[in-house]
Amino acid sequence: MTTAMAVAEGAALKLAPLRPFCPNSTLLTLTTSSSSRASFRRLSSSSSAVLADSHPPASGSLSLGHLTRPDFPILHQEVNGSKLVYLDNAATSQKPSSVLKAVQKYYEAYNSNVHRGIHFLSAKATDEYELARKKVAEFINAAESRDIVFTRNATEAINLVAYSWGLSNLKPEDEIILTIAEHHSAIVPWQIVSKKTGAILKFVDLDGGEVPDVSKLRGMLSKKTKLVVVHHVSNVLASILPIEDIVQWAHDVQAKVLVDACQSVPHMVVDVKALDADFLVASSHKMCGPTGIGFLYGKSELLASMPPFLGGGEMIADVFLDHSTYAEPPSRFEAGTPAIGEAIGLGAAIDYLSEIGMQKIHDYEMELANYLYESLQSVPSVRIYGPKPSRNIDRAALCSFNVEGIHPTDIATFLDQQHGVAIRSGHHCAQPLHRYLGISASARASLYFYNTKEDVDNFIQALNDTVVFFNSFK
Repeated sequence: MTTAMAVAEGAALKLAPLRPFCPNSTLLTLTTSSSSRASFRRLSSSSSAVLADSHPPASGSLSLGHLTRPDFPILHQEVNGSKLVYLDNAATSQKPSSVLKAVQKYYEAYNSNVHRGIHFLSAKATDEYELARKKVAEFINAAESRDIVFTRNATEAINLVAYSWGLSNLKPEDEIILTIAEHHSAIVPWQIVSKKTGAILKFVDLDGGEVPDVSKLRGMLSKKTKLVVVHHVSNVLASILPIEDIVQWAHDVQAKVLVDACQSVPHMVVDVKALDADFLVASSHKMCGPTGIGFLYGKSELLASMPPFLGGGEMIADVFLDHSTYAEPPSRFEAGTPAIGEAIGLGAAIDYLSEIGMQKIHDYEMELANYLYESLQSVPSVRIYGPKPSRNIDRAALCSFNVEGIHPTDIATFLDQQHGVAIRSGHHCAQPLHRYLGISASARASLYFYNTKEDVDNFIQALNDTVVFFNSFK
């Protein structure tokens, strides 16, 4: 990993080598002179003053971000001597106190296994676990709680569909359509299944606006198409796809649709009845809930037709020495002791989000998204990936970008170590998309409803400082 390290006068400023990013990138390993050390101190002190002078607006004009920030203890700390500015929400969200307390209460007051005991603690744990399932169903407007299967994460949910539905239904020459902007979790399972079944993967590339070309997707659909795997919101491009249209087109040729909703369920109203998707997956940790749990939504008739994914306790009806019979969904797909505390925490996160209102969250984030994009455009030599926002085009509240001549990991490291700004760098589990864009990596700033315009301002100021610093060595 690259490290950017500011040290006391007389010591060295050192950035360890990293693999080349592009021909124009400059990765530094150097010892500074007295003049460059002084220059560096001036850059850092000037930006620190800006960060320190940032204040929230008067109470009468408090944004949703200002109103909700007090609920998130982790946001109120200093990192490397600077106030934390957390802009890595597409990777994971922070957790409000109510979620932390809900998980703590489970372990302190009624920790027990579910579905297996008649004593008070087990009954209480079972009730809360199943209540969490009901909350998920209501949150995405599923017809019934039994349409929700708890999994370790969205990745496991996709694998569940791939191994249970995919291996049972796909045959040689059947086609699965995906986009090149899919997360690895939505690509790799289907690569494995295609090798086992002989099914063919077909990929949709981007249009001129750097959005997956849905017109090409529609044109690729045929009677050979058995499944469309598509994200709702891109974790790199910030593009938002017309899922209702895609589902309708797929159903017209009798194909099923699996929607990766990891970047949409936490940020907007998602109604599975309106979308009519056959399968939909999401992760708790991106929507203010604990890590270690996600969910699969599946239409009840599809889930009922699918064989088990894993074998063991809980997923059985009866076990004999020579065979077993299986429980009805969702238990059929939840072998072993589940993530009970995590499910309860997810339920608490849904309570928290619902109290705010998902439409309110979405509207506020759209405002933040435009502000982030416009602010980031002001940075010299920046390249932002994905569509340009307009009256007809919305972007999610994230920006993946590069600055000419500076490796994204150097940017992320300097922002963290010198300014306490947390962003992501790398390929964001989307290597095929990055290759299509002609890059190996990008930096990404991603917002949530507890972020503010002041967070964006601090990020832009720190990024400008970072650019000036690295350019000073050219």
